Amino acid sequence: MDRLPPRLAALRDLALDLRWTWNHAADPLWERIDAVLWQRTHNPWTILTYVSTVRLNTLASDSEFLAQLDALAAERQAYLHGPTWFGINYGASSLGGVAYFSMEFGLGDALPLYAGGLGILAADFLKTASDLGLPLIGIGLLFQQGYFRQMIDATGRQQEAYVNNQPSAMPIEPVWAPDGSRFVVTIPLPGRHLRLLVWRAAVGRTALYLLDSNDPLNSAVDQGITGQLYGGGSEMRLAQEIVLGVGGWRVVEALHPEIEICHANEGHAGFAVLERARSYAARSGLRFAEALWATRAGNVFTTHTPVAAAFDKFPIELLAQYAAPLNEVGVGPGRVLAMGRAPDEPADAPLNMAYLGVRGALWTCGVSRLHGEVSRHLFAPLFPRWPAHEVPITHITNGVHVPTWDSRDADDLWTEACGKDRWRGMSDELQTGLTALPDGALWAMRGRARQNLVASVRGRLEQHLSGRGRSPEAAAVARSVLDPNVLTLGFARRFTAYKRPNLLLRNRERLARILRNEHRPAQIVVAGKAHPADEAGKHMIQEWFDFAQDPAFRHRVVLLEDYDISLAQELVQGVDVWINTPRLLWEACGTSGMKVLVNGGLNVSVRDGWWEEAYTPDAGWMIGANAGSGTEEQDGHDAEALYDVLEHKIVPEFYTRDAAGVPGAWLARIRCSMANLTPQYSSTRMAHEYLRAAYLPGARALRRRMEDGAARAKEMAAWERRVRLHWRSIHVADPAFVSDAGGWCVTVPIYLGEMDAGDIAVEIYAEPADGDTAVPVSLAKGKPIEGAANSFLYIATAPAGRFPHDYTVRVLPYHPDARVPTELALVLWQK
Repeated sequence: MDRLPPRLAALRDLALDLRWTWNHAADPLWERIDAVLWQRTHNPWTILTYVSTVRLNTLASDSEFLAQLDALAAERQAYLHGPTWFGINYGASSLGGVAYFSMEFGLGDALPLYAGGLGILAADFLKTASDLGLPLIGIGLLFQQGYFRQMIDATGRQQEAYVNNQPSAMPIEPVWAPDGSRFVVTIPLPGRHLRLLVWRAAVGRTALYLLDSNDPLNSAVDQGITGQLYGGGSEMRLAQEIVLGVGGWRVVEALHPEIEICHANEGHAGFAVLERARSYAARSGLRFAEALWATRAGNVFTTHTPVAAAFDKFPIELLAQYAAPLNEVGVGPGRVLAMGRAPDEPADAPLNMAYLGVRGALWTCGVSRLHGEVSRHLFAPLFPRWPAHEVPITHITNGVHVPTWDSRDADDLWTEACGKDRWRGMSDELQTGLTALPDGALWAMRGRARQNLVASVRGRLEQHLSGRGRSPEAAAVARSVLDPNVLTLGFARRFTAYKRPNLLLRNRERLARILRNEHRPAQIVVAGKAHPADEAGKHMIQEWFDFAQDPAFRHRVVLLEDYDISLAQELVQGVDVWINTPRLLWEACGTSGMKVLVNGGLNVSVRDGWWEEAYTPDAGWMIGANAGSGTEEQDGHDAEALYDVLEHKIVPEFYTRDAAGVPGAWLARIRCSMANLTPQYSSTRMAHEYLRAAYLPGARALRRRMEDGAARAKEMAAWERRVRLHWRSIHVADPAFVSDAGGWCVTVPIYLGEMDAGDIAVEIYAEPADGDTAVPVSLAKGKPIEGAANSFLYIATAPAGRFPHDYTVRVLPYHPDARVPTELALVLWQK
């Protein structure tokens, strides 16, 4: 941007700061520079790249434009350097920083490094960290080709196009070394060293670092490692994950050594755990096991996968070839496999990246309450003989960055009701402010939202039809599709079998009756991509295409191609009802329905993922109360339930109006959904929970384990060796129960063998019964057992509410600073 006149230098900073993806104060400025280009791209960096020098020079002498620019530049500086929620409530000393690793980041169409919900969530997290002042950086890959762009051809067949990402055309900057050269990190690969260029994207206060293997000093094959998101076979995927984890952590240590928390968003970044421990061992003169005990305290792992088959796995033969990054201090494939494999798996079992993530972190989280329960079963093989509810997987339900997804009208409404900084502090006044909104203002906002969506859909559809070679007359039909006064449904997501995108098409006569009702019609906008290799998903798209082409439905059903962030924003801002139909327990969370909340949209969904915990009868609708014996039967039940709720509840409520034409019951439902669910399912709440539950406790534990030359970590590693060595020498005798006034007096003889009594804990344990929780009761070491070496009576009082036969004695590893079973999953039960 050397051609910018000096007076316009601030434009560069504004365009490079991706805060414009959620803060729209500068939109009029960009439109003023080039209205046509702004309307087409909504990308300030593209505008600065293409605008003529003549136009820039003209603007440099435009006093009104300069005043507008100066005000925006001053506002940005105030945002970047002013007081923050985190600084006020916690202070810089409480947390050195967080490095957030993700294979995808969906910040906007200007930086297309995402495939779907995982990347959108990661981007929302970065934006939220910026708004809150949370000291966090992102670590990802700069793909030469992001996920594919979709075209639906004239037969309804999905066609994929891969667009090259040119760094010079993206709002990113190279990172420079102190000597003025390009900053590069290197990692060893078989027979060579891979050079990784590093780029930086500004996300408000938050920096996103992107690693790029497209360096001319690399081989042609290595230049392609960051070629395509999720492209290539197992070896390419392994190379990408090594780049993200190993290369990413080397970026962290070189540029942000203050970082204390390593947060892996999915198992793709699992190698960061190993590289962090390897590097710390090399610097501190520790053994790898000792370094792992120290650094694990600062590792957080979020799993998004609800089925074990979806975990990334790599065969041991391939892993052995790529062991060089870890062999530098003797961390061979055997140690890596031990962390990424369940204890009872065979020696040739592959490396499971999700297992590695769990084993390498002190905190593992699912992404919804229900997913937390599912994940405890998925990861149970890592914790043999532990009750499922004690498998140490918790949950922090996902949330969405509300300012990214709200419309201007919705933003104005919330600002009037709840103030400008409402999404930072999340005060209780949010609900009060929304509750006080008059029906007229709420209904007017929804009317404008629907009108805007209809106009946008018509424009997009006309462009799509023209692009398929349709005649101008045929394309012009798009100008009359949909009705801005008709109940508008939305369904947009990846087209794959478990999401059941064609559930609505199972009974087309019933769907037709709903859509074409003469007095109370409905309309639907559908969008989504199928994976290039998913033929079943492509066929589902074709079914919707054929249905939308039927002249009987052409004005009530629209299928839009190339579902991306900008289209998603238009849909969630405009639809009245968002439909979600996954197979039960297959949706880890699902955040698309959260994005309609702030805009007054309502949800009708299977009670899976986030909706399982969010659903209340006065804020939305549930699908599928009945359960079938098989998949097809369940699909049939759920389809009929969806038709029923649409036809008998949703449609009538939308069209039941008072004398002023206002649907009072509908607006009461909107108000309840907006006031109660929008704050709860925002990424602000999510960030608050990660901070309190994982980041701050992790930073404190990390500091304890690293102080005094990692003395505590060394002692913990020695403790683990002792416990594993002597574990099988422990013998548990039968307990004795004696009733007393306070419950049961329990005495258990424990023969410790070679084990030190200070290294274990003894409990009696009763499984949950009749809806109650489990009852673990700790026993205290009593007097030695006469005539037996290293043996003691352990005693306690158990609650009277359970009977002696409910209890079983168990022995657990114990260390005051260790988390069991997270860090040592041994357990010995009374036989």
